[in-house]
Amino acid sequence: MENRWVPAACPCCASRTGGGTCPVCFWTDDGQTDADADVVRGGPNGELSLSMARLNFAVYNACHPRYQDSVRAPRPEELP
Repeated sequence: MENRWVPAACPCCASRTGGGTCPVCFWTDDGQTDADADVVRGGPNGELSLSMARLNFAVYNACHPRYQDSVRAPRPEELP
């Protein structure tokens, strides 16, 4: 049985891109989870809460409309 490493899922778009700044939605994984999704932490995601980023992703395919030109579709292996 082969053990394969599976990249972490982005907390915003759920694509398995492995953390850091997600190329699919442009959210930067700062450790925020569902438990504090409505909190604006500042830091790399500025004035976005995870909840707002998820809503933006549903509407704009990016965590913020300004990143629409910076994102790409998930690759087949990155799909949730």
